[in-house]
Amino acid sequence: MSQFFQIHPDNPQARLIRQAVDIIKGGGVVVYPTDSAYALGCHIGDKNALDRIRRIRKLDAKHNFTLVCSDLSEIATYAKVSNSVYRLLRHTTPGPYTFILPATSEVPRRLMHPKRKTVGLRVPDNAIAAALLADLGEPLMSVTLILPGDEFPLMDPYDIRETLEHHVDLVIDGGYCGLEPTTVVDLADETPVVIRVGKGEVAPFES
Repeated sequence: MSQFFQIHPDNPQARLIRQAVDIIKGGGVVVYPTDSAYALGCHIGDKNALDRIRRIRKLDAKHNFTLVCSDLSEIATYAKVSNSVYRLLRHTTPGPYTFILPATSEVPRRLMHPKRKTVGLRVPDNAIAAALLADLGEPLMSVTLILPGDEFPLMDPYDIRETLEHHVDLVIDGGYCGLEPTTVVDLADETPVVIRVGKGEVAPFES
């Protein structure tokens, strides 16, 4: 049976954030809100938790997870960022974007694209996610909470609890979340290529 925390979307309670981080560090799988949709997250080094998320979403081994980071400096730890790319990121983070970048050696191999050696990263503009990441001190391995056969993410935390209470360790109720996914931008070759148009505006990446 999963735990259920009601956390204020603008002023997250520090006590509940600490408890949530303890669950993550202990190998738990958590549902948490972002600036685009609810997501499943776990500790970056926990293969068992990652495999549990794969089972919940029915994902194959080729599906690329995202590293959800607290800020640009954390992105630079896990991805190779040139000056021109840094300027783009500075103007679009935090926000509803996922960036594909060359991975550094800090990224577990199972999270990299096997041929390109790239990784997806993002910095969400959400107070609860930001508080979790700040307390955790490292990125979350994450994937949008879209269940098998569904077209859109789950957005009601009570529906999420009812559906996943035996499959995750914690559901964070941060209010209703959106349905629109992030905009995905490939910056691996420095020239921006918009892979998916989502919530984030594409104008900053158009020449």
